[in-house]
Amino acid sequence: MDDAARVASSVDRVSVGRVYDYLLGGTHNYAVDQAFAEQQLAVLPEIRDFARANRAFLGRAVRFMVGQGIRQFVDIGSGLPTQGNVHEVADEVAPGECRVVYIDNEPIARAHAQILLEQTADPNRHAALDADFFDRRLLWDRVLDTGLIDRTEPIGLLLVALLHFMPDEQDPHAALGFHRTMLPPGSFLAVSHIHVAPEDVETRSAGEKVAREYGRRTNHAAIMRSREQIAEFFGDLELVEPGLVWLPQWHPDTPGAGKDAARSRGLAGVARTR
Repeated sequence: MDDAARVASSVDRVSVGRVYDYLLGGTHNYAVDQAFAEQQLAVLPEIRDFARANRAFLGRAVRFMVGQGIRQFVDIGSGLPTQGNVHEVADEVAPGECRVVYIDNEPIARAHAQILLEQTADPNRHAALDADFFDRRLLWDRVLDTGLIDRTEPIGLLLVALLHFMPDEQDPHAALGFHRTMLPPGSFLAVSHIHVAPEDVETRSAGEKVAREYGRRTNHAAIMRSREQIAEFFGDLELVEPGLVWLPQWHPDTPGAGKDAARSRGLAGVARTR
């Protein structure tokens, strides 16, 4: 199936990328996505809080990495382009210095990413690829073929709101383990993941219901994980302060930004290669 056919076939199906875009107030979504999102919001209104807090975390993580000297980024599962894309945030901090490769396996997401980059980005520094998290070596071969990523220099690897769409039977730990081996010394890995505290029984029940609906009606199943299970995704990398925390608590921009942080329903952390 060629790209045009893949795009056409995905228009009438609920897309997690387009649902996320809708939750953020974006315009790259369709009636089928909007209806699904509203149905899930009726069950768990905090999923919009998660989307917004997650996007804000992405921006803070990129700014942090640029501040640590990172000048090249690989964003796996980048989704649909919306406000605060990686290259935009990086260029605010270090204008004209950073290189970004976006990766997604959803045809509409990649099509929109290519249009965005053509309109707003520097083709000599930014690219969008069609690849899958589980491609491992093939994914990195394609990344390196762009000529934008230098494996002799530190890399900022971003897996933001991706891993909760990777059920355990797909063995995401093995795939991520490979991706970690591709990171040179001085690199960073950013991860965010949906999470509900075990003691919050009512919300957890609602979250599990929403996760089941994602699995039943979208192009990706969703899975709830414990804090310990999410921490395992960092492998032997060293978490930077403040560790694995609720989304608004990770390097907040303003004092008190982490108030009622558990409502974000997501954990996030950034780790560095040792």
